[in-house]
Amino acid sequence: MSDRPDVTVVVAVYNTMPYLTECLNSLVGQTIGRERLEVVAVNDGSTDSSGAELDRFAELYPDTVKVIHQENSGGPAAPSNRALEIATGRFVYFIGSDDYLGEEALERMVACADDNGSDVVIGKMVGTNGRYVRQTMYKKNDPDVSLYGSDLPFALANTKLFRRELVEKYKLRFPEDLPVGSDQPFTIEACVRASRISVLGDYTYYYAVKRGDASNITYRADHLSRLHCTTRIMRHTAGLIAPGPQRDAVLKRHFTWELAKLIQDDFLPLDPGTQRELCAGIAELADEYLTDELRDSLDVKRRVRIVLAQRGAVAELTKAIADEAEHGAPPFLLEGGRAFAAYPGLRESALQLPDRAYELVGEAVPGRLANGTRLISAAWDQSGDSLFLSVTVRIGVHGETDSAVIRLAPTAMPKSADKAAARRLPADHRLPDPIGEFTRAPEPDGGGGTVLTARIPLSAAKAKAGVRVYVDVAGSTYEIPVRTRGLPMPLARRWGDTVPHRASANVNPKGRLVITTAPLWEPALSLRARVRSLLPRLKRKATR
Repeated sequence: MSDRPDVTVVVAVYNTMPYLTECLNSLVGQTIGRERLEVVAVNDGSTDSSGAELDRFAELYPDTVKVIHQENSGGPAAPSNRALEIATGRFVYFIGSDDYLGEEALERMVACADDNGSDVVIGKMVGTNGRYVRQTMYKKNDPDVSLYGSDLPFALANTKLFRRELVEKYKLRFPEDLPVGSDQPFTIEACVRASRISVLGDYTYYYAVKRGDASNITYRADHLSRLHCTTRIMRHTAGLIAPGPQRDAVLKRHFTWELAKLIQDDFLPLDPGTQRELCAGIAELADEYLTDELRDSLDVKRRVRIVLAQRGAVAELTKAIADEAEHGAPPFLLEGGRAFAAYPGLRESALQLPDRAYELVGEAVPGRLANGTRLISAAWDQSGDSLFLSVTVRIGVHGETDSAVIRLAPTAMPKSADKAAARRLPADHRLPDPIGEFTRAPEPDGGGGTVLTARIPLSAAKAKAGVRVYVDVAGSTYEIPVRTRGLPMPLARRWGDTVPHRASANVNPKGRLVITTAPLWEPALSLRARVRSLLPRLKRKATR
C-alpha cells in the first residue's frame, strides 16, 4: 500500500457480531483496491466476539486493516475520534459496524470528490431488513448541493466522505459527552465549512441494516437527556450560521424531528415534573430560534405541539396528544377561505395563542381529511321508476362547508392516493356540478365535524362508482373515498320496468364504499318479448 491511501474508513465497533463480518468484507472487497484503502476499526470495549473478528481481519489484511482496542466509552464519538488521530487517507469515511457498502462505493465517491473538488460527498443510502431511510436526497446526482436549499439537514449522519484536509483544518471532532446525535455537530460544521458538497444517487453506496432486535436505531437516552443533546446541537449550529433563512433551513430539522419526538405519545406517562421540564426546555429553544417563518413552515400538528410547549400549556399539550392518539386528527375549522386545526388551545383566551399557530399553511392534508371521514348510513330510496342512493357521511371539517358534496365517481384512484386514502386535486381541476339533493349540518354530538346527507340518482352512476366526498380546504379541493368502517350494506335492489337494472353496495378491499349497477335480464318477460329481442340476431345470421 502507498504511504498515503486515498481513503480511510473509520469503524467504531461495539458488540455488532455477526453483522460486523459483512461490514468488514464489504470494505476489503471494495473496487478501489486495498492499496488505496485504509480501515481503522476501534473496538470500544465489546463483550461479544467483535474484538476477535477485528483481529482476524487485521491478520488477514495487515497492510489495510488497523485495529485499536479500548475500554467502553459509552458511544461512537470517542472511538471515532481515536481513529481520526491515526487516519492517513486523503479522505475519511465513516460507517456503522452493522452496516455495509456497495462494492464500488468508495471508488465512485473518491472519483466524484476529485472530479468536482468536493469536500463532502454523500452516496445514496438505503435501509435493509425493514430499516427506514429517507430517500429525498438521492433522486439524482448533483455535484453541488447546498446545506440550506436541499434535504441535507434531514440527512446529518456522518456516513459520508469528508476531505480530511477540511477535517483537520477546522479540528472537527465528535463531542464525546453527547449520548445521542454526536455525529450531527461534526457533519453540520463540515457542511458549513465545505467549499462544495456533492450527492450521488445513481448507485446504492450504503446499506443501513436494522438488526434483529433493532437495538442500533433505538434511543438509549431518556427524554431529558435527548433534550440536552438537542439543545447542544442547536446551539452549536446557531454559532456557525447567522440568524436568517439559512439558519432556519437547518434548525427546521430539529424542531420537526428531535424536539417533536419529545412530545409524542410517550410524553403522556411521564411524571408532571418531567413534563414541565421538557416544555421549559423546548420553550427556551423556541424563544431563541423559532422565527415566524420557521414556525409557519412546520406542519400544523408539530407546530401546535411545540407552540403549546413554548407557552407552558402542559394540560392542553397532553390533551392534544391523547385526543389524537385515541380519535385521530381533530377537525378543521373553515373560515374566510382559511383552515384551522381544532386542537386544544385554539382561541382560548387564557393562552392567547395566535390563530396562525393552528392554521393550515401550504400543507396538504389528505390523510387527515380521510381519517376524519366516515360513513354513518347508506340506503336505497326508490321513487317510481328511479332508484336513489341515500347516504350520510361525517367529514372532519366544520364552519364554511358550502363546497362539501358527495358524488359518485369512477372507482379507480391514482396509486399516489392509496396510502393516504385521499388526494389533493390539481389547482386547475374543476369539478362538474353535483347531481342530487344535499344537506349539510354540524355534527350533532359536538365532535366538531360536519354531517353531509345526499340523495343521488343512480341514473347518473357509471357501471361501477365509488362514493366520494369533495371539499375545499384552504384553497385546495380534496377527493376523499368514503370508508364503511364495518357498517352493514343495504341489500341489492332492482329498479326500472322498461329497462330493469340491479344495484348493489359493496365494500372494496380498501374498505371503501362502491356502488355497482348493471342491466338486469328479467325472467318474467313474455315469450313474445324474448323472441322480439332475438329477431335482429336471427336476421343477421340468415344474411351471412
